[in-house]
Amino acid sequence: MDSIFIGKSANGPEALNLKRANRHGLIAGATGTGKTVTLQGLVEGFSAAGVPSFVADVKGDLSGLAMAGSPQTKTHEIFAGRAAEIGQTDWAYKDNPIQFWDLFGEQGHPIRTTVSEMGPLLLARLMDLNEVQEGVLTIAFHVADKDGLLMLDLDDLQAMLVHCGERAEELTLEYGNISKQSVGSIQRSLLQLRSQGGEHFFGEPALDLLDFIKTDDSGRGVVNILAADKLMASPKLYSTFLLWLLSELFENFPEVGDADKPKLVFFFDEAHLLFNDAPKALLEKIEQVVRLIRSKGIGIYFITQNPIDIPDTVAAQLNNRIQHKLNAFTPRDQQAVKSAAETFRPNPDIDVAQVITELKIGEALVSLLQPDGSPSIVQRTLIKAPASRVGPLTPQERGIMIQTDAIGDKYDDLIDRESAEEILVAKAAQASAAAEEAKAQAVAEKEAAIAAKEKAKADAAAAKELARQQAAAAREAAKPSMAEKMVQSAARSAATSVGRQLAGSFGKSLVRGILGSLFK
Repeated sequence: MDSIFIGKSANGPEALNLKRANRHGLIAGATGTGKTVTLQGLVEGFSAAGVPSFVADVKGDLSGLAMAGSPQTKTHEIFAGRAAEIGQTDWAYKDNPIQFWDLFGEQGHPIRTTVSEMGPLLLARLMDLNEVQEGVLTIAFHVADKDGLLMLDLDDLQAMLVHCGERAEELTLEYGNISKQSVGSIQRSLLQLRSQGGEHFFGEPALDLLDFIKTDDSGRGVVNILAADKLMASPKLYSTFLLWLLSELFENFPEVGDADKPKLVFFFDEAHLLFNDAPKALLEKIEQVVRLIRSKGIGIYFITQNPIDIPDTVAAQLNNRIQHKLNAFTPRDQQAVKSAAETFRPNPDIDVAQVITELKIGEALVSLLQPDGSPSIVQRTLIKAPASRVGPLTPQERGIMIQTDAIGDKYDDLIDRESAEEILVAKAAQASAAAEEAKAQAVAEKEAAIAAKEKAKADAAAAKELARQQAAAAREAAKPSMAEKMVQSAARSAATSVGRQLAGSFGKSLVRGILGSLFK
């Protein structure tokens, strides 16, 4: 099998060459024109050829790929008639091997990645950060990497932002300004991301991309279906997740060159969401991935209502094109019709711009790469009927599929190993304990100093009192006793009496002597 039958035109069968299927493609058209049926037929064709695929199911309809169609459905006559009209004699209902995935873990196996693996560029887009805030986020990633701190989930990222905020003065000198206002703004965006269910996407076990690249026992490629109906309520989470997935495929898969068929085909529904409000750096990354991922054996097919939603630099890489009806009611619609018509290799028998507005449901303008690599002339084509169920599975059917596929419970239980949050909390606890210990030691030292001061003061007072008492005792000791005082008193009295007597006798002698001298 070297091609996938797409449908039949006036020129004959239109088929997608498997060797050129990794040159990417576009399925476009207004709502209700048959894009989902075309997509379903392509996925069935790749699976039959042994090529695994990944498709985002934004409405829930594609889950029907897991079950064979039924003659009892109201679409049976339409599909059977179409198969007969295009000469598809081997058309029959059949199922496809399916693996269901869901970011929220409700309608499929959980898909997770780590904050570190997603990186600051995609996270900044996911949280709608401006350039300044993105710069602070990048610093947080760099510091975490430098300090060996794993950022696995949003709790780790939040803890890391707080850590950087606390070290703002230090880190600003080394990496640039980190303001508390910027950190606070990022924290608010992080809270909003949590409210949208983004925390379900981050953690472990992280997705092993090899689980996408599988075939069943019959050699059919497994179809990986992402339940995206709930996810579409958060368009940025949806588009950023798919872009992350593309980036991971690009970065982790080896080069294969020109293989006979793709290793994986990636279908990106509602592709316009990928480019809405995307900054220049992100658009450049998307363009790089789309341009180079084909060498990894991966084909990307964008599905959108309006082809002008795809930037020119990306649209130029989409070589296999299936264009359903477009309306031309508004100037923008008319511009889209003109733009779509100009992208096809002209067919002299078809006025492409006119036909685009006249196509019936199930019809499309088709131009595919030929074996030599050149695009085929655009042809008005009746698209083949799908073989699987058109419409969603019941919850019971989906549950059985999830329980019986090859993935098992590999991703069901969340693992919360030691990472940035736990390490930073432990360090903070250690620092707090050390601070409390230092505080307690300081208090103890202060109390000891006060006690020593009081003791010294008391000792000094006691010494002073002792000295006073000793001085008083000495003075008391120096005072004469009562007997000594009586002896001393008697001695003084005797001395006084003798003195007086002597003084009287001496005085009289002296007077006589003086008078005698005068009257001689």
